[in-house]
Amino acid sequence: MGYRLLADAAMLLHFGFLCYVALGGFLVWRWPHALWPHLAVCAYAIGILDFQWGCPLTWVEDWARDRAGLQGLPPSGFIDHYLTGVVYPARFLMEVQVAVGVVVALSWLGAAVLLMRRRRASGGEGGESERS
Repeated sequence: MGYRLLADAAMLLHFGFLCYVALGGFLVWRWPHALWPHLAVCAYAIGILDFQWGCPLTWVEDWARDRAGLQGLPPSGFIDHYLTGVVYPARFLMEVQVAVGVVVALSWLGAAVLLMRRRRASGGEGGESERS
């Protein structure tokens, strides 16, 4: 029972990680310092997808599933097991990855725009020199 709970906890953390990758940039709109952790998480996610870096959550979940007597994750990993072909058709994998990248880029663009507006409103960088 404990291994099953550990496997389920790792699965939930995985989903949380993916949600944070896709939507965490919007937290930067409220908390600008959240950009750095989000950049790090996005860089790691890119490494997992593009360079086949290992994911510790996949390892933990697979290990716990094995100890619980459950079937392990496929070699292709978490996303292929839980999302591809389940949440979206497998043929749209590239489109989904591009869409997530666009959402992240838009969140960062929105954060940059908000940051510039805040600086102008507070008389920060460029406030006085732009009026001259």
